[in-house]
Amino acid sequence: MLRSLYTRLQRLSARDDAVWWMSAISFAESSFFPLPPDVMLVPMCLEKRNKLWFYTNICALASLLGGLLGYALGFYLFESVGRMIIDFYNAQESFQHFQEMFAEFGPWFLILKGVTPIPYKLLTITAGFAHLDLTVFILCSIVARFSRFYMIAILLHFYGPQVQQIIEKRLMLVATVLLVVVVGGLLSFKFV
Repeated sequence: MLRSLYTRLQRLSARDDAVWWMSAISFAESSFFPLPPDVMLVPMCLEKRNKLWFYTNICALASLLGGLLGYALGFYLFESVGRMIIDFYNAQESFQHFQEMFAEFGPWFLILKGVTPIPYKLLTITAGFAHLDLTVFILCSIVARFSRFYMIAILLHFYGPQVQQIIEKRLMLVATVLLVVVVGGLLSFKFV
């Protein structure tokens, strides 16, 4: 089922209205949809290289807005909707682990996990359920989501089509490298 959905999304990326579809997927992935918007973002950026940064910004912004929906589901509607999403993805263990990490590390956990390919919906719903301060949630989500999608855009900008397979197959490794860079940068500001 996911493979056919993946194929369908890749076909949508070639349409004239692809930016709207990508926005919808990016929004939905942050709260309930199973596939990340990278499925559309990468081919769209490769097809129209002059719109790479525009597409990346739209994708990150839509993800941020979708994250607010996920946060609201965790904060206001966890018992009726949030739990159903967690159960649908069979992510009860991850949800419990994320609660513990939020309690221990707070916003840093959101930033660190938000740049990885871990389903962002689990983070947003958990952050809402844990009642993480909304302003802190938004600021951390901006750092995490824009970093995540800019990482992809930078790779596409410099390496083009040859990096597409690496992004699709080794996204966790790429995200980990970015994570080290982001954390190193944040720590360097702290000690300056």
